[in-house]
Amino acid sequence: MDISSLDHPVIQFEADRWDAEFSKEIQEKAIESLENGSVLFFPRLNFSLLPEETKFLEPSWVSGAKNISYDPRNASLKGAEGKTEDLKLLSGMLKRYAQKTKEFLHLLFPFYGSSLRIARTSFRPVEISGRPTSPRKDDTRLHVDAFPSSPTGGERILRVFSNINPSGKPRSWRIGEPFPQYLKHLLPQLESPTPGKRFLLYVLGITKGYRSLYDHFMLELHDKGKLDLQYQKNSPQVAFDFPAGSTWIVFTDQVLHAVDKGQFLLEQTFHIKIEALKHPEKSPLKLLEAALNKKLVSV
Repeated sequence: MDISSLDHPVIQFEADRWDAEFSKEIQEKAIESLENGSVLFFPRLNFSLLPEETKFLEPSWVSGAKNISYDPRNASLKGAEGKTEDLKLLSGMLKRYAQKTKEFLHLLFPFYGSSLRIARTSFRPVEISGRPTSPRKDDTRLHVDAFPSSPTGGERILRVFSNINPSGKPRSWRIGEPFPQYLKHLLPQLESPTPGKRFLLYVLGITKGYRSLYDHFMLELHDKGKLDLQYQKNSPQVAFDFPAGSTWIVFTDQVLHAVDKGQFLLEQTFHIKIEALKHPEKSPLKLLEAALNKKLVSV
């Protein structure tokens, strides 16, 4: 099931277990597809909830945010409200998802090895369609991922998504044009940072680390792309429904994407250093550096 009208299709792979074994040919196809900007789609890779966990398939567990966040590095849970025993059970569910996705990626991408670093786990039980939000935070607009308070310093953002909707409803995405074309369109609009601003953001604790030039320009792409309504309307894009019970893997800092509708999603984030990639030259960092003709991160 390939979307061949764009240069970075959704490519289907077969796996129905989180401990699946892959041939070298499949592993090679997967890493080449991923780093070229494809979405890797596993239609039968379902994350099954335990019977006692199905009660979390309600939006009422969210405490005023759009999602519930779990950090497997320190076992902290944020954005959820409920009884202590229920929150402990919810944490266990998200911990299990983090472990399953990590195991799966190591089996599918042995090339990355220990360079694959786990980050936050998210549970999104709220329907995204019709949710009030500001333009810059509106994920129904095409965008690549970049975060104001969490600079990556050039590291990649790799995400695993699983649709666990109990009613069988899909997660509906639109996928935009390849990153080089997106960058070419917005390049004339990119503005350099105000002198001293990035240091001030760091000193005041607004950013969790120092915002590199790369992070600055990725935010420029993210914001200016979302605010360009003509681009949102007229740029090349295709729709794709990820059915309930499916999983997909994508570099969200590279693949232009928007979410039109969907509820009850699990999401696991991983980070990878540029030098650990098979094709670093295809990364947003290297493409931005080539376009701007300067280094954007310190070594």
